[in-house]
Amino acid sequence: MTTLSSMKPLVIRSAVVAAVGGLIFGFDTAVISGAEEQIQQAFGLSDAMLGFTVTTALIGTIIGALIAGKPADRYGRKKVLYVIGILYVIGAIGSALAPTAETLMVFRFIGGLGVGASSVCAPIYTAEVAPPANRGKLVGLVQFNIVLGILVAYASNAVIRSIVTEDHAWRWMLGVMVVPAAIFLLLLPTVPETPRWLAADGQWDAAEKTSRRLCTTPEEADAQMAEIHSSLEAAENAPSVPFFTRGHAKVILLAVAIAFFNQMSGINAILYYAPRVMQEAGASANAAYLMSVAVGAVNLIATMLALTVIDKLGRRKLMIIGSIGYLISLGFLTGLMFYYEKVLGGAFSSTSSVLVLIGLMVFIAAHAFGQGSVIWVFISEIFPNRIRGRGQSLGSLTHWVFAAITSFIFPPIIGAFGGGAAFSIFFIAMIGQLIWVLKVMPETKGVPLEEMEAKLGLTHDPRDTVDPLAARGH
Repeated sequence: MTTLSSMKPLVIRSAVVAAVGGLIFGFDTAVISGAEEQIQQAFGLSDAMLGFTVTTALIGTIIGALIAGKPADRYGRKKVLYVIGILYVIGAIGSALAPTAETLMVFRFIGGLGVGASSVCAPIYTAEVAPPANRGKLVGLVQFNIVLGILVAYASNAVIRSIVTEDHAWRWMLGVMVVPAAIFLLLLPTVPETPRWLAADGQWDAAEKTSRRLCTTPEEADAQMAEIHSSLEAAENAPSVPFFTRGHAKVILLAVAIAFFNQMSGINAILYYAPRVMQEAGASANAAYLMSVAVGAVNLIATMLALTVIDKLGRRKLMIIGSIGYLISLGFLTGLMFYYEKVLGGAFSSTSSVLVLIGLMVFIAAHAFGQGSVIWVFISEIFPNRIRGRGQSLGSLTHWVFAAITSFIFPPIIGAFGGGAAFSIFFIAMIGQLIWVLKVMPETKGVPLEEMEAKLGLTHDPRDTVDPLAARGH
């Protein structure tokens, strides 16, 4: 079994550079939490307009996830990563200098495009440069850096608030993202395009040279190239093959299902509104902020733990453990909230806030150890070479659409029906996830990408294949 210490430094460096895109992803997601109040004051926004201003980045993320797959397949993973870095830089600088709320929305949208595209391209890139035995760890670096980026954003906001006047602090909070974005762009020239994409594009000499740079031994490189050649030489592996076919239905449903369940756990809604939940449960504003930092720290620790065992225990076992953790924590939170809301008539206290904090920490640990660490690894692994980019795009699109839905409906449900009702919806959804994992989800641990199609029993009708040159208008 390949270990991290025995892998080529280029493999590790390539994975780390791609994962920096994940750090910016997490940073961009969380940084607005420290700036939104000042933005509202600076532009005199109503609560509804503030909500829309914050949401523009998420709209960009949905569109970025939707459109990134085809360019990644046609022009290369690395070229798309360059575009992502440029979008991050433009979004950060434009947001920091925005003279009006409308301008801020535009540049938040541009940054969101980068986030969505990164959720598609970074896992694909890493999966295609990583040895199968360590693919989970290396692709999981993207998720680790997303979580790290969230904590870095909180810390950055705190530092900026302490050294910059309140009128301008929000501009610095949003603008500081240009630093990691610039580092990302500067590091990209030091990593190669993936051999799988080069081969699919017909650049076999370049693919072989890159494979030898990435693989530990010439024999390993020869075996990798033989696998790639075997999978691409058939007509069915043409890059322009239709996506929505009966033969692809299994992996399409797998990607949609894991992304759907990821967000129906309530993870984004709970992270976005954790301070609100804890204040509703009886915590003071300052205590709620500190509690949310504690939840973020647990997220990081659990993610680190999951990355150390994902290639040993496998994807399904982590999902099973995470699903059970979801049910324990969401069941506890549902019962607790109903008890205080219905039995005690809303008489929350410091005790109830601590109990809610415990439930949220168990919830976030379950998510980070299961879904959070598995989703992007799993989606990047299950699709055949010919449709991997579009498959990753579909999974990411599903993820972000349901992130928007759950985040939008969470406050109204709490306001109208209470926290117990909101948590019960997520609890019921996670019963469905556990059944899906036990009955449907395949294990992908250690399976070479070129062998995944056979393992999953996929079929494809060669008559569905479109000539790639004709498709490109040649």
